[in-house]
Amino acid sequence: MSTSKIKLWTSVGTYVLAGASAVISSQAILTAEPINDLHYTTEQNSVLLSQGGEGGEGGDTPAFQDRLSGAELVKELQKGGYVIYFRHAQTEKDYADQVSAKMGDCSTQRMLSEAGWQQAKKIGQGFQNLKIPVGDVYSSEYCRAWQTADIAFGRYQKTPALNFAPAEEYTEVQTKQMRDAVMPLLSKVPAAGINTVIVGHDDVFDSATGIYPEPQGVAYILKPDGQGNFEIIANMQAEEWLTLPR
Repeated sequence: MSTSKIKLWTSVGTYVLAGASAVISSQAILTAEPINDLHYTTEQNSVLLSQGGEGGEGGDTPAFQDRLSGAELVKELQKGGYVIYFRHAQTEKDYADQVSAKMGDCSTQRMLSEAGWQQAKKIGQGFQNLKIPVGDVYSSEYCRAWQTADIAFGRYQKTPALNFAPAEEYTEVQTKQMRDAVMPLLSKVPAAGINTVIVGHDDVFDSATGIYPEPQGVAYILKPDGQGNFEIIANMQAEEWLTLPR
């Protein structure tokens, strides 16, 4: 398993780190009052989210540690009940295109590289090898997201709820809009015996969880609790899906 830099922001509701886990409330809202010295103020969070849009890098923050791994993780995923959020696979270039991109016109957007196509294939092959059941597959309207979903899972449902706010530097209002749009997808309990897959972007996931998902192709595995909250239990690099024990 891999580690990923996380950026914690203050919230009202439930946002805690309990050992290796993070429990997030869908009712969380930004506040200027820090909960403790590991949390950023609203102003600090806005700065972190504004650094380059999707082309930005994570901050120097604590590393997320998996709660489940190996055979134990596979067994849980085979049971279903999880939401698996992927940042799209590798692109030719890494830059913010959320202002210039036109939905439906891939020529105006960052596109998957050959390495990205191979990443998506490895993800899909890993799910097949491990017999991980997948139900709904959601993607943003950006070409690199739905193409990742299509290559890996052979299907997808586009939704604007996974799109960026149309800016390279987000206001607090735009950050909240992204969070409010994606939280219902992250916190929805999948149908019995299956998992939900989401293919989106870095800043969208960051806006809801405080975790900057890097590198491209990384996945975070969430366990919704049926009450609007979820627990983040693991993350996976694209290539790791082929290394998990069957």
